[in-house]
Amino acid sequence: MDLVPTPWQTVGPYLHIGMTNTHSVGCIAGPGVKGERVWLHLRLLDGDGIPVPDGMIEIWQANAEGKYNHPEDTTDTPVDDSFRGFGRMPTGEDGSCSFETIKPGRVIAPDGRLQAPHLNVGVFGRGLLKRLVTRIYFAGDTANASDPVLGLVPERLRRMLMAQPDGKPQSWRMDIHLCGEAETVFFDV
Repeated sequence: MDLVPTPWQTVGPYLHIGMTNTHSVGCIAGPGVKGERVWLHLRLLDGDGIPVPDGMIEIWQANAEGKYNHPEDTTDTPVDDSFRGFGRMPTGEDGSCSFETIKPGRVIAPDGRLQAPHLNVGVFGRGLLKRLVTRIYFAGDTANASDPVLGLVPERLRRMLMAQPDGKPQSWRMDIHLCGEAETVFFDV
């Protein structure tokens, strides 16, 4: 008998078993963290637009001053000790998950230019042997026009990296499409 892995088996059906409330991190910025508080609502969809109920989304971001809470960020900017800078949530039956955080500050790119406020995103799910990496920018932010990474993305595809206001104060929404015509732009890192 040959055992051939199926897409469901590459990651396994065990993602949600390990993603208990103690391992999920939906609140990236606790009370008292400096910055503009935002709620980010994400939805993970397959190529047919069907929700992916067993995915996991991770977010890494800088604080309001543009500093990552990581030893490799050596910029001369203060670290906010109550700012986690990292979140991880499983997707629900409707493919969605939410994060409470702050709008990140502008980070200095390796070439010295300032990047627009953004969140770094990792997507995990069935059939994916490696995480998919993308970014989330905030639609309408004037800094988007000069962001060096966003400038590498063809203009017609940039909208796929933009979180949109969803009508509630400080609330943003974005769909992440794994493939298809509306596929989110993923980066090869």
